[in-house]
Amino acid sequence: MSPKDFCLLKERLDAEVAQRDRADELCDERPDPIMVAKAYEDEYISLLCALFAYGNAKLIVKFLNALDFSLLDKEEAEIKKALSKHYYRFQNAKDLMEIFITLKRAKESFSLNEKFLEGYQKEHLVLEGLRSLIAALRELNPYQSHGYDFFFSKAPTNRSTSPYKRWNMYLRWMVRKDSLDMGLWSGVDRADLIIPLDTHTFHVSRRVGLLTRGTPDLKAAFELTEKLREFDRSDPVKYDFALYRLGQEKIA
Repeated sequence: MSPKDFCLLKERLDAEVAQRDRADELCDERPDPIMVAKAYEDEYISLLCALFAYGNAKLIVKFLNALDFSLLDKEEAEIKKALSKHYYRFQNAKDLMEIFITLKRAKESFSLNEKFLEGYQKEHLVLEGLRSLIAALRELNPYQSHGYDFFFSKAPTNRSTSPYKRWNMYLRWMVRKDSLDMGLWSGVDRADLIIPLDTHTFHVSRRVGLLTRGTPDLKAAFELTEKLREFDRSDPVKYDFALYRLGQEKIA
């Protein structure tokens, strides 16, 4: 990319970020799971909203709005009864029960922010923070199934290929603070965040020359994040929502 093209692209993306950074960007016509999370401003409910965020945005929001998040404060028997007929794509009713039970136990045991910091603070590595947090959640409940394991993911290792899109989106919500993101957490530097690489972001980034890797994996997420640091070293992930919308709305 030539210096001129670099400047033009940065100018365009900065304008797109500014245009999207307003409350009415999130609406019924342009739904996003953060709409539901922002109604509660709670790190546990937000995690549910982020980790269920796969598939069609409208269907995700519809499903999230049908959930009773107060179940996180109820007895486990009540959770099982209330969710006995609920399901969502890869998660059947049993999976949903166990997901809520795990998050209920987490809410009673530790702060998600603090558990993330246990790993992150060693070297300011997001993946180490995720490793700490995911491992802690998995220790709360021995239940296993395809749907449950997909929901929480495996703790990242040096061999991980998953871009951890939903987890990185959750971190964006928790760490950044603007008209879209909630900034509920402390102790995490925005500069260390990794782009939540989904299909829309991946294809747009390749089309505009921000990404060369041909597979939407963890290496691609690192490559794109590093490129976006050339635009804003202190907050590279601020471009995430704009890139996502450009792809979702087929603008770029």
